[in-house]
Formats: sequence, structure tokens, C-alpha cells
Amino acid sequence: MSNLQLRVISGIVMAVVVLGLTWLGGLPFRVLSSAISLAIFYEWCAMSRTEANGAHQWFSAALLAVVLLALLGGLPAGGVLLALAGAVLVSAGFGLVRGQGNWTAAGLAYAGLSGISLAFLRGSGQTGLIAVLFLFAVVWATDILAYFVGRAVGGPKLAPSISPGKTWSGAIGGTACGVAAGLAVAVWAGASLLVILPVAILLSVISQIGDLFESWVKRRHGVKDSSHLIPGHGGVMDRVDGLVAAAFALYFIGMLLGGVADPVGGLFPR
Repeated sequence: MSNLQLRVISGIVMAVVVLGLTWLGGLPFRVLSSAISLAIFYEWCAMSRTEANGAHQWFSAALLAVVLLALLGGLPAGGVLLALAGAVLVSAGFGLVRGQGNWTAAGLAYAGLSGISLAFLRGSGQTGLIAVLFLFAVVWATDILAYFVGRAVGGPKLAPSISPGKTWSGAIGGTACGVAAGLAVAVWAGASLLVILPVAILLSVISQIGDLFESWVKRRHGVKDSSHLIPGHGGVMDRVDGLVAAAFALYFIGMLLGGVADPVGGLFPR
């Protein structure tokens, strides 16, 4: 089986699983979000592991596990976010005391916010389902079309020192297609296009920044893929880098409009 065939099969399986759990919402989707958090933190630590920081990484993994158990147990969003903030501070203090810096604590924050944002965006209601489908539409369309437009058009590089394959044409084409896909979901949901249009543009741009950030992390540690957990695709971070960045942005926007307890109520009608 060729690598392309393996990528296609893995991609279809992942899409079916993710969309199925998204449809179910509630605890099943929180389990998925928690699994994403754990996988991200595992890959973050695996890329940066040394003989000296192993204890710090295991300690931080235990802290993340406690936060995710609170998420799975149904603790309100404010409580889970406070638990994560406390875990990050404790991890950072542990790293400073041992002279190991804050890289592991940063990974804990990145992994934790990724899962928490996804979980509380979805929630258990119909509005949460629409919000996550909107997020998927923007990010997936941006990612796919940026690749094809970039290859077809070429031109100046977007960030050659970080990710030499990305071009400005791909970034612009991806954003245009991502926004179009997001607006299609918004029209289907009956949302206000005046509100959704700038949000879709912002999410598309942020998803590409998230992709570049993950590329920078890998380049910093001299690796091509974050791991080999997904056949044909590399690691979980390789597949969700743009998604988790956009999820956090959408969650933050939602909190500004609807509050911590209702992060999508101000964006999509009930």
C-alpha cells in the first residue's frame, strides 16, 4: 500500500470517528477532546525529552490528567479553566526550581487549552454542534485548499525559515475557501453573516498561524513529524495544529460575546 493510499484511508477513518463523536456531543466528545489533549502533550514532551526533564514531564502529565478528569467529570468551564491555570503555574514552578525552564509548562497550557476549548465549544446542545461544524468547515477547507492552491499557483513563500512549502498564494486561497465553507454552515444554521464573516476570516488566519507554530516547534527540535501515531499522517499535532488554535480563538470570541458558560450563544441562534 502506498503512503498516499494509507493517508487517504487514515483520513477517512479519522473523519468518520471525529464527526460521529461530534454528533453525539456530551461525554463522548469530551473523551475525544481529552484524548487530543493527552496526545498533544505526549508529542510535545517526546520531541523535547532529555535525561534531565523526565520527572518534570511526568509530573506535568499527572497535572494534566487531573484537569482532564475534572473536564470528563462535568466540572463547569470556569472550574476547569482555573484548574488548568493552577496546573500550569505548579508545573512552571517545578521547572524553575529544577532549573529546566518553562517549556514543559508551556506544553501543558497548549495541550490543556486545546482540549478544553473543543469540549466546551461543543457542549451537549444543538448550538454547540453547529459551532464545531462551523469550526471544522473553516479549518479543514483552509488546510486542504491552501495545499492545492499553493501547489498550483506557487509564488513567494509565506514563512520560508519555518515551513518552506507554504506560499502566500496558498494562504490567501485557503482563507478564501475556508471563509466560504464557514459561511455555508452559517447560512444553513441561520446565523448573522455580519457577525460570522469576520469570525470566519479570523479563524482561517489563526488556523494557519497554528500550523506555522507547530512547524516552528518541530524545527526547534529537529523533527519532521510530531510522532508516528497516525499511519500516513505523522502525529496528532500534525493533524490538529490549526484546528486547536482556531478552537481556542473561537472559544475566546464566544466567551466575550456570551460568557464562559455559553461560549457559542452569541454567535449562533438557538
